[in-house]
Amino acid sequence: MLTKQKKARVMKEAGIHESDTGSAEVQIALISKKIEELASHLKKHLKDKHSRRGLLQMVADRRTHLKYLEGSNKRRYNAIVKKLNLKK
Repeated sequence: MLTKQKKARVMKEAGIHESDTGSAEVQIALISKKIEELASHLKKHLKDKHSRRGLLQMVADRRTHLKYLEGSNKRRYNAIVKKLNLKK
């Protein structure tokens, strides 16, 4: 689970400006951080099917945000993909 400090750090790194909390880049970065944490949980708890379903939903949500950003601003899309080391 993301603590307030982790969430604030991710928003500061991915945000366009200092008080940015809702841009597509910030949302993608937060979802990616949640995915990383949940993936590490699932490596330990292989039979946790409910969390696995949540993970798949988060991956689909991130894909939707990425698709929106790619269509609206290709430069920002490429920057966030490079920053987060995501596959295109």
